[in-house]
Amino acid sequence: MTGPQSIDELHELASRPTEAVERALRSVNGDVLVIGAGGKMGLHLAAMLQRGLASVGSHGRVIAVSRFAAPSSTEWFSRFGIKTLSVDLLHDGAVTRLPDASDVFFLAGVKFGTSSEPERLRQLNVELPARVAKRFADARIVAFSTGCVYAFAPVIGGGSVETDAVAPVGKYAESCLGREQAFRDNASHVSLIRLNYSVDLRYGVLVDIATQVVHGQPIDVSTGYVNVIWQGDANRYVIQALPHAASPPFILNVTGQRILRVRDIAQRFAQLFETTASFTGQESDTAWLSNASRCFDRFGPPTVGEATLMEWVADWIKAGGEMLDKPTHFEVRDGKF
Repeated sequence: MTGPQSIDELHELASRPTEAVERALRSVNGDVLVIGAGGKMGLHLAAMLQRGLASVGSHGRVIAVSRFAAPSSTEWFSRFGIKTLSVDLLHDGAVTRLPDASDVFFLAGVKFGTSSEPERLRQLNVELPARVAKRFADARIVAFSTGCVYAFAPVIGGGSVETDAVAPVGKYAESCLGREQAFRDNASHVSLIRLNYSVDLRYGVLVDIATQVVHGQPIDVSTGYVNVIWQGDANRYVIQALPHAASPPFILNVTGQRILRVRDIAQRFAQLFETTASFTGQESDTAWLSNASRCFDRFGPPTVGEATLMEWVADWIKAGGEMLDKPTHFEVRDGKF
């Protein structure tokens, strides 16, 4: 499969709905809010929803909610016919003034630069989700979480499953568990998406490693193993989780099929870029790893495998494709972001 060759092709492919997505969207009976749509996954998720609803003849609108601080940040939403609302949800009464919706996708949150800001973590990752859950208590809500709520998993064990006990490491992961609890406590129909490392060619673990290889920088293998998934597949699974929203929440790990060794990823990129890779740090036999078997059993395997995704990333970088310059810091093991 040939990867995207331009930003237009990237946005089109990453937001292309499948028949399974369209089946899931037949149950939508009103407008759909995407809260936190200005982040890395928001555009593609909102566009997939918009395209899918149009395909099934729904009259529901997709409304993207974010601060949208930059004047150009809504341009692509407009191209896909998505209504945008520029809102700072931390302002008093902002959540209560949001329009009614039958279905809500919650992507808002904060991670980086918060290791010394517990108040900001609490406001954005716990208090805001609680207000949104109360405001849309009777709607179906799909809320993004993270595989970081699990303990580090042994590499040989296949990764954490949804029934494993949670054991967050660090304040960020603890706040994400608080976000999950906010939705548990305040909403009636919830799906929680524990996502590990989405990749859309402009950002992600693979982009981090590939960029370091290109620039001759040593790759830190302290976190020696990762899961990754093509962003289009991640969004597909997220939407298909909508009809499963329930109380207690439907929990779904969303990630790729394989556990990848960071050293092997770097060496593959070295081949693709015809260079060499160097390394620093000592591999551990544990990492934040998730087992997404439940997801694949219900919704099928990813359409883009990890090997193909690496080739796409390499081609994108060789062509000078746009980058978001938002490193994942996947190598961090103490939970301090």
